Amino acid sequence: MKFEKTPGWLDWYANPSKPHFVLPPGSVDAHCHVFGPGEHFPYAEERKYTPCDASKQQLFALRDHLGFSRNVIVQATCHGADNRAMVDACLAANGKARGVATVRRDVSDETLQALHAAGVRGVRFNFVKRLVDFTPKAALQEIAARIAPLGWHIVVYFEAQDLGELRDFFTALPTVVVVDHMGRPDVRQPVDGPAFSAFVELMTQHPHIWSKVSCPERLSVTGPAALNGERQSYRDVVPFARHLVEQFPDRVLWGTDWPHPNLNNAMPDDGLLVDFIPLIAETALLQRKLLVDNPMRLYWPEEI
Repeated sequence: MKFEKTPGWLDWYANPSKPHFVLPPGSVDAHCHVFGPGEHFPYAEERKYTPCDASKQQLFALRDHLGFSRNVIVQATCHGADNRAMVDACLAANGKARGVATVRRDVSDETLQALHAAGVRGVRFNFVKRLVDFTPKAALQEIAARIAPLGWHIVVYFEAQDLGELRDFFTALPTVVVVDHMGRPDVRQPVDGPAFSAFVELMTQHPHIWSKVSCPERLSVTGPAALNGERQSYRDVVPFARHLVEQFPDRVLWGTDWPHPNLNNAMPDDGLLVDFIPLIAETALLQRKLLVDNPMRLYWPEEI
C-alpha cells in the first residue's frame, strides 16, 4: 500500500556524524521507533500524521554506526495499537531489542503473552492531544492492572503544562512509570523555577517514577552549536537533563528518538545527539548507569 507523507514531513538526517563520545560497552538506545515500511505494515487509519518509512534495517545500521549495542523500540502513534512493525523489529534483533507497545482496553491475554514473548516490556500512554485522541483514564487504569503481573512498566508522554492534572493518575499507577523527555520542560525558564521543580518534586516523592533525559532537539531554543571549535550540543537543555541525572542516577534513561517524528525545523544529526550525553552525565559512573545499568535493569533483568 502506498502512503503519502504528511506535507512538510522531514526525513531523518541521512549521514549522521560519528560521535566523538565513545559509548560504554553494552549501551542501550532506550527510545527509538520504526515506521512501516507502509507497504508491509500499513499506518493506522486513525493516525494524525503519515511519516516517512523508517525500517528496522535502517535503525540497526544507525545503532551500529553510533556504537550502541541494543535498542528499546517504542510504538509509534502513526501505527496506533497495531504493534506488528515494532514486534517485527524486536524479533529481528535476536534479543538485542525490547519493545514498548500500545494496547487497547480489550486486548486479550493471549495477545499480551505473545507481545511479552516477542520482547515487549512496557506500554505507552500518550497524553499529547495533537498526536492522539484522548483515552479515558479508567481504560488506562485497567490496562495498567493487567500488565503489572507481567513485570512491564508504563511509559507516559505529556507536555509540561499538563502535569498538574495528570500527577495523581501517574502516582497511582501500579508499575514503574517512565516519563518521556523530562516531561517536555520549557528550557527558557530556570531549572529551579516552579514548573521544572514540580517535576523534580514528583520524582523525589515517588520512587517508581523514572525519566528519559532525551530529545534535546525538541526542547532546545538555541539548537546545536559549536563553542571554541568543540561540539557543544543543545547547551540550553543541559542543565535540566544534568540535574535529573545527578539527582536520580538510578532512574534515568537516554535514547535518540530516531527517526525523530513530528519535527518541523531541521532534523538532528544523531552523532551530535550522542555527544550531548557527556554534557549531562559527566562521570564514567553516571554514563554507565544512564546507558547500561538502568536500561538493562528495566528491559533485560534476566541478564543482570
